[in-house]
Amino acid sequence: MPRLFRATIFRIVLVYLCLLGVTVGGLVGIVYWSTASLIEQQTDQTITAEIRGLAEQYDQDGLARLVAIIAERSGSQGDPQNVYVVANPAAVVLAGNLGVWPDQNPGEDGWVEVSLERLGEAGRSRHIVRGRAFRLAGGYRLFVGRDTVGLVNFRDIVLDALTWALAPAILFGVLGGGLIARYSLRRVDTVRATSEEIVAGDLTRRVPVNGSGDEFDRLAVTINSMLDRIETLMTGMRTVTDSLAHDLRSPLTRAKSGIDTALRGTDDVEHYRRSLEHTNAELDHILRTFDSLLRIAQVEADANRLALEPLDLSTLVMELAEMFRPIAEDEGISLTSNIDAGIVVAGHRQLLGQAVTNLLENAIKFTPVGGSIGVVLKVTENGAMLTLSDTGPGIPAEQRERVLQRFVRLDESRNQPGSGLGLSLVAAVARLHDAALMLSDSHPGLRVVLAFPQHVGNAKGKFTS
Repeated sequence: MPRLFRATIFRIVLVYLCLLGVTVGGLVGIVYWSTASLIEQQTDQTITAEIRGLAEQYDQDGLARLVAIIAERSGSQGDPQNVYVVANPAAVVLAGNLGVWPDQNPGEDGWVEVSLERLGEAGRSRHIVRGRAFRLAGGYRLFVGRDTVGLVNFRDIVLDALTWALAPAILFGVLGGGLIARYSLRRVDTVRATSEEIVAGDLTRRVPVNGSGDEFDRLAVTINSMLDRIETLMTGMRTVTDSLAHDLRSPLTRAKSGIDTALRGTDDVEHYRRSLEHTNAELDHILRTFDSLLRIAQVEADANRLALEPLDLSTLVMELAEMFRPIAEDEGISLTSNIDAGIVVAGHRQLLGQAVTNLLENAIKFTPVGGSIGVVLKVTENGAMLTLSDTGPGIPAEQRERVLQRFVRLDESRNQPGSGLGLSLVAAVARLHDAALMLSDSHPGLRVVLAFPQHVGNAKGKFTS
């Protein structure tokens, strides 16, 4: 229970109840004082009018008639809340429902409050009579007042109403706050328990979602998305670490073997040269592997920070196709291009250039002599589409998702130089540009499609070669 009281939701409910109590109390107080002031004002006006009327009656009909009227109005037929007294100049009561003349000094406003006891059904009780004294001609005195018991009763009614209104509100508010806090704590405990299991090493754990769609569900969905991303990164890190250790062991071993062979060799300069060239080639392979890894890491790390600017993709692809055409021809491969001009996308020139370069290098590497490579860039209804196709061995459908991962090399490519990071970089650059990367069969060979979601500018012509 003390933990429930320390819950933030419970404290917020208590603060709300306090504010509600102050607000309701203030409103009731305003209503009470406004109504009480109105009642008191009306009472004063009634008493003043009564005094004026009795004084006129005295002036017209004399003392005897005034005494008779006072006796009648203060009798059993009159209003018991009204108080009348008429006395002679010596303050001896001639008529009225007070036994003695009220000798209290009037206030600054001329009004007098007289405390007296009355015998009622519940016994004797003290009452306050508010009235005013008036001196008649001849020295006679007149006092007219009214019992304030009605005002007191009204105050008691207001206080009772306030009590009966606030007490249940506070009670149900505290109970409701406790239930809300208990529900919140249960959901928070679920998140905490899941987090503790994840901290303990179980990255498969996820925060339960009860389907209510409330803020806790939205928080759980966000946390689960974050955990999915963390698990993917951790799995990728383990895969990279294992693959890196596996793929670098061979070139490092060969480099060390070359050095050992050179150290055990003769003084033949050509022997040393061959050993150093072999070692240098292995070290170049290692450096290229690390360079590719760093580039992929940079792309993934800067995904939210790199500024994408309008880029003339047509010119970029055309320049790369022209650059790789002589290389392809040297390998006995024809490279053709069909590029719509003026296609501008939001992109990063260096990274997109590296991605297209990787695709062209892969296509040249795996296309046999006499084969062909096609580069097509065109505008579609949904954006821009870049397609590279070759007539090489292709990639089996069940392996196409796998080859986008780091260090994945199919058995057919084991005899080719490379680290298995080329398509991984292409996939990372595609994600950065919100482009869809699709691998399919080119019958024969492989077709790689980069579909950009939107483009700026329209095709003004076509580059073909």
